[in-house]
Amino acid sequence: MKHQATPYFTFNGNAREAMDYYKQVFHGEILNLQTFGEADFETPKEMDERVMHAQFRKDALFFMVSDSFTEQSVQTGNNIALVLECESADEIQTYYDRLKDGGNVVMELQDTFWGATYAKVKDPYGITWDLNYTKEQ
Repeated sequence: MKHQATPYFTFNGNAREAMDYYKQVFHGEILNLQTFGEADFETPKEMDERVMHAQFRKDALFFMVSDSFTEQSVQTGNNIALVLECESADEIQTYYDRLKDGGNVVMELQDTFWGATYAKVKDPYGITWDLNYTKEQ
């Protein structure tokens, strides 16, 4: 395999809003954003402003997004979480503070029995983020 599996998020028409949110949280960049209206094939007019595909990158964090097509509905599930392995106590605190603002804290930021600082937060778009910082021994 060339690299790890890449997360791909599908949204109900608010992919651009979600990407802007992730840009604020992680201070990354939105890449290769293309709307259905920019596609080289015909789509319904109401799809013109929806995101057909976009990418997000901040250092090693990389994922892709799109909006669902008109008759497709996306239901947020609880069967997946993204784990971010942070590099410092400051970094985990920063991401925790940003995600909990408008999000839902599932597990408070805390020291754990496995020697890490850890938190779990569901963002306003239904994505669960597991934040982990393994302390130096």
